[in-house]
Amino acid sequence: MPHTSTPAPARTLQRMLRAAPWYAGLDDDERVRVECDVSERLVAGGAFVARRGGRVDHWMGVVEGLLKMSNVSPEGKLATFAGMPDGAWFGEGTLLKNEARRYDVIALRDTRVACMPRTTFEWLLERSIPFNRFLLDHLNERLGQFIAMVEYDRLLDPDARVARCLGSMVHPLLYPGNGDSLRIGQEELGNLAGVSRQRVNQALQRLENEGLLSIEYGGIRIVELEGLRRFGS
Repeated sequence: MPHTSTPAPARTLQRMLRAAPWYAGLDDDERVRVECDVSERLVAGGAFVARRGGRVDHWMGVVEGLLKMSNVSPEGKLATFAGMPDGAWFGEGTLLKNEARRYDVIALRDTRVACMPRTTFEWLLERSIPFNRFLLDHLNERLGQFIAMVEYDRLLDPDARVARCLGSMVHPLLYPGNGDSLRIGQEELGNLAGVSRQRVNQALQRLENEGLLSIEYGGIRIVELEGLRRFGS
């Protein structure tokens, strides 16, 4: 009998901000400014949120949806760096270095994106020690994620790539909007792991048979997170 689940209520921008790990460390004045200054935009599935080489004027977060951070080489080879589900924030490195964006960000489904202006981001940097500590931890965790993705892209078979991709999407600092249930389709997962939808289906069946996850209506429930992260080692 297939698993069923009740759809989660729609996330509001305010709820997303207040659930962000960095928000709790702000003082009252900082929280008021953040909630006044952060805006929201809707990006249709398949459309660009941001393009490589473009000017970066905002720190961005995912209110609800799914984004892919990637690049295409001159030879046409696609490299996916990260998937960004609900609650993810990205682009702080480019803002800190004040350089053009080095990657494309594409919506894999209709996605609501939070946009914090550069001026607000820099204002928080100047006055909030907890915000700076969050950014330091966030950049460190993102670097570790990128190193792991290079490893599994080059060394692991498709089943392990799917497992590691799912494992990377459960992270309380990078993706606080995710629990142990991921709202992700097989085509979206294939896009992030760099394998076909058919191959994703085979991998998920194997991972479910090994007790690492459960395939549910509308998504995947993680049963053994560390097992997914180590799969194929």
